[in-house]
Amino acid sequence: MRFTHISIQNFKPYEDAELDLRDGVTVIHGVNGSGKSSLLEACFFALYGSKALAGTLDDVVTAGADDAEISLEFVHDGGQYRIDRRIRISGDRATTAKCVLEGPDGSVEGARDVRRHVGSLLRMDAEAFVNCAYVQQGEVNKLINATPTQRQDMIDDLLQLGKLEQYRERAGNARLGVEDVLTSKRSVLEDIESQITAKEDEDLHARLNALESELADVDEKIENYEAQRDKAKQARDAAQSTLDEHAEKRERLAEVESAIDDLKSKVAADESERDKLTTRIRELGDDIDDLDRTIEDAVEEMDLADANVDAIASRREALDDREAAIRDELSEARTRAQGLSAQAERLEERADELEARAAEKREAADADEQTAEKAASELESVRETRADIESSLETIEVSFADAPVELGDAAALLDERRGDRSAVRERLAETETELKNARERLAEAEELRDAGKCPECGQPVDGSPHVDAISEHEDAIASLEAERDTLESDLEALESAVEKAEALVDAESRADSHADRLELADERIADHEETVETRREAAETKRNEAEALETEAAEKREAATTQAERAAEVRETVETLEADLDALDARREQLRRVESLLDERSDAVDARERLREKRETLADVNRERREHLKERQNRRDELRETVDEAAVEQAKSSKEKAETYLQRVESEVLPDLREQRDDLQSQIGGVNADLERLDELRERRAGLAERVDALESLHDEVSTLESTYGDLRAELRQRNVEVLERMLNETFDLVYGNDAYSRIRLDGEYGLTVFQKDGTALEPEQLSGGERALFNLSLRCAIYRLLAEGIDGAAPLPPLILDEPTVFLDTGHVSRLVDLVEDMQNRGVKQILIVSHDDELVGAADDLVRVEKNPTTNRSTVERTDAPTLENALADD
Repeated sequence: MRFTHISIQNFKPYEDAELDLRDGVTVIHGVNGSGKSSLLEACFFALYGSKALAGTLDDVVTAGADDAEISLEFVHDGGQYRIDRRIRISGDRATTAKCVLEGPDGSVEGARDVRRHVGSLLRMDAEAFVNCAYVQQGEVNKLINATPTQRQDMIDDLLQLGKLEQYRERAGNARLGVEDVLTSKRSVLEDIESQITAKEDEDLHARLNALESELADVDEKIENYEAQRDKAKQARDAAQSTLDEHAEKRERLAEVESAIDDLKSKVAADESERDKLTTRIRELGDDIDDLDRTIEDAVEEMDLADANVDAIASRREALDDREAAIRDELSEARTRAQGLSAQAERLEERADELEARAAEKREAADADEQTAEKAASELESVRETRADIESSLETIEVSFADAPVELGDAAALLDERRGDRSAVRERLAETETELKNARERLAEAEELRDAGKCPECGQPVDGSPHVDAISEHEDAIASLEAERDTLESDLEALESAVEKAEALVDAESRADSHADRLELADERIADHEETVETRREAAETKRNEAEALETEAAEKREAATTQAERAAEVRETVETLEADLDALDARREQLRRVESLLDERSDAVDARERLREKRETLADVNRERREHLKERQNRRDELRETVDEAAVEQAKSSKEKAETYLQRVESEVLPDLREQRDDLQSQIGGVNADLERLDELRERRAGLAERVDALESLHDEVSTLESTYGDLRAELRQRNVEVLERMLNETFDLVYGNDAYSRIRLDGEYGLTVFQKDGTALEPEQLSGGERALFNLSLRCAIYRLLAEGIDGAAPLPPLILDEPTVFLDTGHVSRLVDLVEDMQNRGVKQILIVSHDDELVGAADDLVRVEKNPTTNRSTVERTDAPTLENALADD
């Protein structure tokens, strides 16, 4: 990314200013308080809005103005972008009236959306921008003064490692969520298990059989009472008939005869019905015999002691115990299989990780080898540079061959030449003053002469005027003019001599600088020679480590194969146990069939008994009918003769007994029995409902068991994912630390070539330690102010390089921005800063923006921007000026 143009109106001290920003090193200079930093703050504010401000939007708008406008144009990843912001004062506060980002993909509007889009483009928010690319004024020591934890958070955020921690926390929250659900489901499953156990302990089938048997007894009693009630009704009716006959006498005779015919017909019909019942009873007997044989076969097949409820219940209990044992064994086998599979997977993953690390070691070894080769190449380049410096230094020494002084004495010569020039200037000024006075005196004398007065005393003179004084004045003027010309010629010669002396002083200063650079080149040559040797040794060490990692990976993969084979064996056991469960279900089905057969036989026996009772009832009824028929016949005979009073009394007695019996049966016995039957039917319904509930609970238990197994598997997966994110973050951080430590040492060696220090160590938590040549460890805070500033700049540039190289061909980073980086630096350290800037530029940083009034940084600029503030209006302006060039410097020599 590179800034190309900034335009601002009413932004802080600027009323109306715009500036094209070019590639290379741009130095923004001017006196303190002129508004240099505000120009960079405008760029930062254009990108991130209020997040880029230490204060509020009110601080942005120039005092006395109603609004401010900022427009920033930049290129990024081959695309052209422009951000326009307008801040308006409304009432007592400032608000964003306009915020638009124009880019290759269209427009984005709104301060929040623009800031989010810029963060996505640059892969950093405002805080990350400051920590990476923008060294703000007064914060040059921000990273070095931060605690290791703060520094870790800053760098992790820049390297996008914070997202891995977010992912790990999300995985941890998911794991806790799964644990909560798993605990809940286990609790529900245990509750259902207890409900099933309670239902099974109630022995619902036995209870149902008992209730159905009791219901059958009650039904039988009701049928018997209803039959007896019918008999009682018949007896009552018969008695009433006798009484009616006694009352009606002859009128009933016809009816009696008709009744006799009817009774004969009923007897015949009932006899026919009895024959049918006898046939059905015989058929039921055959069915019962068939069921007995079937039950006997089923009992023999099931190996039951007897075909009864107790034997079946005992067998079912044994099957339940066997099922529980198999399920326990099955659960253990499944868990073991899953554990072995997980171990195999983890071993495979560990093998993959080790192989990946081995590959990384080999890549690192190749990188070290490449670094060594690069260092060797740079070594040759530095040697060539050193030769160039020596050549330039020799050229300067040659320039002193014809000089009036030796190299090192140019300053004294300059002072002498300047002193001579000052003396001539003073004498010239005095001569010009004397010449002016002489000319004025000559003019006055000539005027007096023309007026007839004495040029000396001014008194009137008769006759010829005296001209001697005028001649003297003319001679004096001529002499002064000659002297003036001589002095002017001398001054011109001295001006030339001063300029030559100044050129000699400048050349002498460059010679000192070349001497320093020559010393630095010697140090860099030594460093590169050491780098070549150490990097090649490091490459060999890493290749050996890669071989060790590959060996360990092979061992892990072999162990993974072993665990996978063991898991397969356990899964075969699981399949066998599942087959045993299927066999148990088949045995239960056989038990249910025996129970069904027994129920069917019981129903058949009950039906046969009811038919027998019905047949007996019909026999009793027919016997009674025959007796009644005989009685009717006798009564008919009696009616034909006379009425038998004894028979009438007997009929009355029979009617009374029958009515008494009917009253008791219909009002007491039958309602009680029917109520008892209804209660039994209700209980049977409740038991059936409990049986249905038991089946539902068993189905629900099976579903919950599957759900618990799935949740346990998910919990293991989420736990693995959580640890993976943590391990990945730690590994990536360690890799970044190693690369950052290397880059930091390269940069620090460049900008601080001091024999007192050997290297810098950056530990895994981003703690910093500086080692002296004698091995003594120092905290960065123990360095001097200038050393700390250079140390921090080295760290910032190393982070910038790490991010730039880590992007690996993607869109470049923002410009490197240094706002007053020389605050804590002395002259020598400023030279090292210049070297750092040149090194970053050589490493491909397209645009470096520096705010400084330091002459050495100004001299190293590719582009100069001067900021001035009008003391009357208190408004700042910007102006591009020509940067000093090597050709200009050589011309001065």
